[in-house]
Amino acid sequence: MNRRSLILSAVVMGVGVQAEEPEGQISIVLNVADPGKSVLELSDKQFPVGLGKRGTTPAGQSFQPGYSLLGEFRINAILSKTRFEMDPQLIRQSGKTEDWLRENLFSNMSSIDFDNDGKGGEYGEAFLGLEPLNSTARQPFHFGEYKGVYRWYSYAIHGTQNEERIGKCITGGCVNLGQEHLHQLLQSVKLGQTVTIQEP
Repeated sequence: MNRRSLILSAVVMGVGVQAEEPEGQISIVLNVADPGKSVLELSDKQFPVGLGKRGTTPAGQSFQPGYSLLGEFRINAILSKTRFEMDPQLIRQSGKTEDWLRENLFSNMSSIDFDNDGKGGEYGEAFLGLEPLNSTARQPFHFGEYKGVYRWYSYAIHGTQNEERIGKCITGGCVNLGQEHLHQLLQSVKLGQTVTIQEP
């Protein structure tokens, strides 16, 4: 599969027109048998990742905690301290205003301490929501409160507060990236970009 930009040609009213797909399709290969070989591929770069502690779930099924879901996805939100982009449909679903989400959502999510180590920051520097494509399975993704803090629960690519989690089957299902590599990904990632997650 060619992961570089693909130029599609169309003819409109007798004039050639070109449309360009987002450059640098994201591909993730999750290796449950040898987690250290699990990588996120972007153009000619490869970044090691962490994956679900229970392994993977086949494409087209519902996300289950502890399992990384395989298949084709679309980035439907980009959340960080300095960047907020979210599908309008998700904003409506949240029941909050876009300004409120921009101001509070990522900081709320980052404050949660899932492993009770007193640090918080479980999502690292950013959270990239993944919407499954070509699937009719009902997904458990939703907005709501966790320990009194309003947050968004979704499958995602995100950072980590502990770099030792990279290259291991250890996450709640999401794909983890180290801080430096997540920063590089954020420089090019776009809302609506396609992500493929597969096994070797």
